[in-house]
Amino acid sequence: MDAGPIQERLKELYHLVRQCQEERNRSEHNLTNIAKTHERMQHEQKLSPYYKAKLRGLYNTALQDAVSEEELLRKALDKINEVRTIRSERRIQAKNAGKASDRPKETIRRGALMKMLQHDALTLPLWIGKLGEKPPALCGAVAADGVYISKVGDMVAALVKGLDGDENWILAEVVQYNHGTNKYEVDDIDEEQKERHTLSRRRVVALPLMRANPETDAEALFAKGTLVMALYPQTTCLDRKSVV
Repeated sequence: MDAGPIQERLKELYHLVRQCQEERNRSEHNLTNIAKTHERMQHEQKLSPYYKAKLRGLYNTALQDAVSEEELLRKALDKINEVRTIRSERRIQAKNAGKASDRPKETIRRGALMKMLQHDALTLPLWIGKLGEKPPALCGAVAADGVYISKVGDMVAALVKGLDGDENWILAEVVQYNHGTNKYEVDDIDEEQKERHTLSRRRVVALPLMRANPETDAEALFAKGTLVMALYPQTTCLDRKSVV
């Protein structure tokens, strides 16, 4: 596959990080001036009109510097998300191409699959909202509304019926959604199972697409004692557990 789109975004990301560091270096001089001005005021034990005007100007500059740095960081985060999206699209394309091919597909081993799932969970994008902005749906514990449709490639919790007739929640990947029948087609994320399920919307639960920041959006975290669906060790089955 053509690595161009990803390499192009990685180069843009590199330049954004460099710009951010340069912006930070420039702002350091202003922050040093603020600290020195406060030291002089404490030494002279007075707040003269001169110091008031000087501090006002310094703080306004510091605020502008912070806004510029924030814009660069947000642009960098957007580039990272673009790379994630491209890689996800390519994974889906490769998966579909493999199913259309007559060549036998190499199955991911259970241990490797568990590590991949853990890595994916740890590297979910972190929601960083602006001042006063609330976390969106599917950020941490914020549930999606009743009309939300999971996208192709999204991980979901799916209630499926096994060969023995018992129903179990599993971790699955959305293959498609039929708007005519209001049903999903999902694949068990465990490739050893090689099962595809057609399910109604009420049997599919969208999973978080972003992590919540505990320092700024604690309300979007699962509270202690909340019942959640967690992966049973070394399986793709989901079990009800309580957050501790």
